[in-house]
Amino acid sequence: MTDSQAPDSTGTTTTAGTNPLAPTPAGVRTAADVVTPQLVAQLTKGVVGSGRTANHTPFTGEKLADLPESTPEDVLKAYEAARAAQAVWARTPVRERAAVLLRFHDLLLARQAEVLDLIQLETGKARLHAHEEVQAVAVAARHYGRRAAAYLRPKRHAGAMPTLTKVTELRHPRGVVGQIAPWNYPLELSVGDALPAFVAGNAVVMKPDTETCLTALWARDLLIEAGLPADVFQVVLGEGPVIGPEVVRHADYVSFTGSTRTGREVARGAAARLVGVSLELGGKNAMLVLDDADIEKAAAGAVRACFSSAGQLCISIERLYVHESVADAFLERFATRTKGMRLGNSLAYGADMGSLVGERQLETVSRHVEEAVAKGAKVVAGGVARPDIGPYFYEPTILDGVTEPMAVCGEETFGPVVSIYRFRTDEEAIGLANSTPYGLNSSVWTRNARRGAEVAARLRTGTVNVNEGYAPAYGSVQSPMGGMKDSGLGRRHGSEGILKYTEAQTVAQQRLLPMAPALGMDDEKYAAFMSTSLRVMKALRLR
Repeated sequence: MTDSQAPDSTGTTTTAGTNPLAPTPAGVRTAADVVTPQLVAQLTKGVVGSGRTANHTPFTGEKLADLPESTPEDVLKAYEAARAAQAVWARTPVRERAAVLLRFHDLLLARQAEVLDLIQLETGKARLHAHEEVQAVAVAARHYGRRAAAYLRPKRHAGAMPTLTKVTELRHPRGVVGQIAPWNYPLELSVGDALPAFVAGNAVVMKPDTETCLTALWARDLLIEAGLPADVFQVVLGEGPVIGPEVVRHADYVSFTGSTRTGREVARGAAARLVGVSLELGGKNAMLVLDDADIEKAAAGAVRACFSSAGQLCISIERLYVHESVADAFLERFATRTKGMRLGNSLAYGADMGSLVGERQLETVSRHVEEAVAKGAKVVAGGVARPDIGPYFYEPTILDGVTEPMAVCGEETFGPVVSIYRFRTDEEAIGLANSTPYGLNSSVWTRNARRGAEVAARLRTGTVNVNEGYAPAYGSVQSPMGGMKDSGLGRRHGSEGILKYTEAQTVAQQRLLPMAPALGMDDEKYAAFMSTSLRVMKALRLR
C-alpha cells in the first residue's frame, strides 16, 4: 500500500487526495477545468431546444452545465431536419459512409482523454471503466466501417423457377431512427448504437439522458468532424416521460436501452405505429462457479463482473452461484479482493470503482442491502455508503444468506451488490440461473472447456461468457448481443446490429416464360407441369 492510499474502518481502500470536501491538489483537473463555457457552447449548438435545463456530476452533486431543453415541437423540428438530410445521406455510396466511421475511430482514440473526463464527470465511474466505453465504440466503428458494404450489398437468391426467375435482395435504410439512450454508458449506448444506423444510410434523432448528455454531444461533434453531415444526427434533451414518447411518435424505427418497465411503454408506442423496435432492457445476471473452477481466477473475475461501473451495467453480475465444495474458499478470496478495492473520484487512472450516478440509485442500493440484512442476510464485505468520498459512493458489497422474499434476490439492483448462493449439481445451478424473468447475460467458470460450453448452451441468456464476466461476448462485435425473455428484443452487433436498421426488398425478374399457363397449355396442363417441376426440383435437392 502506498502513502497515497489508506484503508477505512471496514477494510476498503480509499484513494486519498480525491475527497471533494478537501482542497484540490495542484495539477489535478476539476469539473470546471473540463466543462468550460466554451465547450458547452460548442457541444450544445446542435441541440434542438428552446427551454433550459442542467446536468450534474455524481462526484460532488454540483451542476456541470446549463443545457437547452427540448419541447415536443422541438422534437418535430429535429425530425423534419433529419428527414431532409437523410434523403441526401442515403444516396451517398456506402463506402463513403463507412469511411466516416473509420475516421471517427481514429479521432476517438487520438482524443480519448477528452471524452474520458466527460464520462467520469457525468457518470462518476472509474477511469478504467470509462475506457471500456472507448474500447467498445472504437471496435464497433472499425467493424462496421470495414464490414458495412458486405452486410448491405445486394444478394442473389434462387428464384421460383430456376434460370427463369432472377431474384435480388436489396437493403434500404428505414429513414430516421429514434434513439433513446441511457445514462450508465453515455458513449457506448448512444453513438455506439447509432454508428450502424448511420452507415446503413439512416438519420438519427437521439434523446440521451440529460445528466450524461455532454458525452453524447461530444461524440456527435467528433462524428461531424469525421465527415457526418450535421443534420443527419439530431439531439433533443428533456424529461423522459415528456420527450421520449415524442421521439417514438415520429420515428421510422426505434432503438431503446433502459429499464424493462419503460421498454414495454416504448414497445407499445412503436407497435401502435407499426414501426420496428429494438430493446435492450434489464437483467439479473448470474455467474456460476463450478466445482472444478480455478478459484483464484474466478474470484478476480467476479470483482470485474460485479463491480465494474459500480455495478451500473446491464450485463454485470448480481447473482453468484458457487458449488458447495469450493464456496468457502471462493468466498474468502472474493471478499479479500473486494475489501481491497480502491474507491476514488479523480480524473485519473488508479481507482477500482467510482460512484453511483445519483440519489435514486443510492436509495435502491441502500434499500436492498438494509432489507436483506433485516431479514437475516449477512454482509460479507461493504454494505455502507461513503459520503466522505462523494455523495453517492457506496462500498462494493457481498451478501450471503439471501433468500427469495428479499428484494435483492429477484429485483435488479443496478449497483455494486452481489448475493452468494450455493449449489450441489450443475443441473441445480442451471435451474437457479434460469429462474428469473430476465435473460441478458451469464457467466460460467470451469477448467473444462467442453463442460463450460455444455452448461452455457443451457442458460437462457442472450450472451454467455465462459471464464469471464461479460467483456468477451460483448466485445466480439461480429456476433449478436441482446436479451431473451424480459431483457429485450432484437440484437446489437454483427449482421443483426446493422440489418435491423434496414428494410429488406426482394426484386424478382421473370424471363422467357411467365408464371402462368403458356405455350398452349390450359390450366390443367399447367398445374400438372408445375407439379412435375416441383417433384424434379426436390429430387435435384434444390432449395
